[in-house]
This record gives sequence, structure tokens and C-alpha cells, in this order.
Amino acid sequence: LLIIADSVFILILVFHLLGVRLSNRQAQKNPEAKAEGLGPLEGALLGLLSLLLSFTFSMSANRYDTRRASIVKEANAIGTAVLRTNLYPDSIHKEFRKDLQQYLETRIDYYLSGTDETKINEALKKAEAISTRVWERAAQFSHNSENFIISNQMIPALNDMIDAVTSRDAALKAHVPYSILWLLIILTLLGSFIIGYSKKQKKNDWIILTIYALMTVITIYTIIDLDSSRSGIIKTDSTHEKMIELRNLFTEH
Repeated sequence: LLIIADSVFILILVFHLLGVRLSNRQAQKNPEAKAEGLGPLEGALLGLLSLLLSFTFSMSANRYDTRRASIVKEANAIGTAVLRTNLYPDSIHKEFRKDLQQYLETRIDYYLSGTDETKINEALKKAEAISTRVWERAAQFSHNSENFIISNQMIPALNDMIDAVTSRDAALKAHVPYSILWLLIILTLLGSFIIGYSKKQKKNDWIILTIYALMTVITIYTIIDLDSSRSGIIKTDSTHEKMIELRNLFTEH
């Protein structure tokens, strides 16, 4: 992300200088063709850039909120399943809690795997194996009509817990399309070029130019950072604490 931000910052300055140089050459060849102030093209391009910035930021922010909500939803589903194991007799209750404790650890490992695809896939496979074992035990126990009420409480909770894995993994892989990000960067560079080409002053105002480049780069950096769920500065660590707090359910007496 830092490499992308630095590159865009430098390119904004370069494209601005290219616009200034091309404008000066055009002025020497044909002084009447010199761009004056904010023309319709410059206003339309910068307006389109502003619209795309706000639209892309909204997309990445929504995806970030979705990832946070999926973590909370899964934590609630696991917690509900753990509490409902108390409905079973002690022998079955202990087996359920043992499996669910292992399941919780695999889901915590899933988050702590970061960007390591091997560890992520390994955590997903372990979680699937454990959830299958828990589901089969609950299904087998439900065959007895005497356990009708208990099964009606436990099976929906397990179903929500298993479905939460798919929802969370889908939210993790949902990103702003790369084509939109490239379009955003291209429009940023073209906007810098147009500003340089149409400016009136002969000398470059480096303070204003640097502030413009810095503000644009910070916005693009924030968009990409929000969209990167496992890397960057903005993460969901505080939300994931809800998953870690579930360990207390297995330590309380």
C-alpha cells in the first residue's frame, strides 16, 4: 500500500508538470490557444473524479462494515451453540463442549492467519471437519422423539454457526473491483494533468500542489486499506475480540 501511495503521489506531480510544460509549448506556438482558468473539461473531469472517489470510498467502507458484522454474527452463533449444549445429558454435553472449544480455536486461527493462504485453508478444513462431527452427533441424537425439544433448540444454532463460516469467508473475499481502482488512479492523474495544463500562473505553487497530491493519495490509500481486510492499518482486531472472549465460556465453572 505504501508503494502504491508513493507512486501515485509522484505521478500526480509528474503529470502536473507535464501539463504545465505542454501548455507552455502550446502558448509559444499559438498564444491564443492558451487555456484560461477552469474550463468545462477540467470541471467535468474533476467532478467525475470527486464522484468516483466518494463512490469507491463508500464501497470499501460498506465491505469493511460487512466484515465486522460477519464476525459478530459468527461469535453470537458459536456462543449460542455452546450455551445450548447445557440442554443435553452430561455425557453428551461434555463431548459437544470439547468439539466446540476446538472449533472456536480453529476460527480464531482463521483470523490470525493473516494473508497466509495455506494457514487460512488449513483452518477452514479443520473447522469443517469439527462442524461435521458436531452436526452428525446432534442429528443422531435428534432421532429419538424424546429429544424433540432439545434438538429443535440445538440444530438451528448449529446451522447458524456453520452458515456463518460461508458468510464470513465471502465477506473476506469481497473487494472493490480492480478496474474501478485503476479508473480512479487514471482519473486522478488526468485531473492533475488538466490542472497543470490550464493554470494561469507561470510559476508552480508547490505548496498547493503538494497539498492536493497528499489529500488525493491519502483518500486513495484509505480506500484500498479499508478494502484490504487482512493487511494495512485499518483492521477488525477490536471486533475479533468478541471471538476471543468466547473462550470464557469454556473456563467458567
